[in-house]
Amino acid sequence: MNWKLIFSLSLFGLAMAIATVYWIPSNIEWVFWLLIFIFCAWRIALKAPGKYFLHGFLTSLVNCVWITSAHILLVHTYAANHTKEMDSMVTMPMGNHTRMWMAIIGPITGIISGLVLGLFAYTAAKMMKKPARLQ
Repeated sequence: MNWKLIFSLSLFGLAMAIATVYWIPSNIEWVFWLLIFIFCAWRIALKAPGKYFLHGFLTSLVNCVWITSAHILLVHTYAANHTKEMDSMVTMPMGNHTRMWMAIIGPITGIISGLVLGLFAYTAAKMMKKPARLQ
């Protein structure tokens, strides 16, 4: 496992954590994530020593730690800038426990996005492999 690669790529998660709290609205967040996932998949395919899916999956899990932590720590700013999400959260059971919901939903989202990034990384690695040369 290339932990340096995983950690360095997870810094996109830290950047997105801060950016989604302050600047990026939820309706266009997916565009940024798509670009990040494509770049990360390419880097994993290029630099990982194998186990491409696992590298992508673990990168997203570390992303999840950054994002969930930032959203929980900056919950009041996040709530002020994401009123639509907060309004829908209030209707859920225990909706007044915003931090708890973030702590539950964050890892679930991390696992799902890990499956996606893992698949992207695996696919990128397969696409980048050179065909075997005949002797």
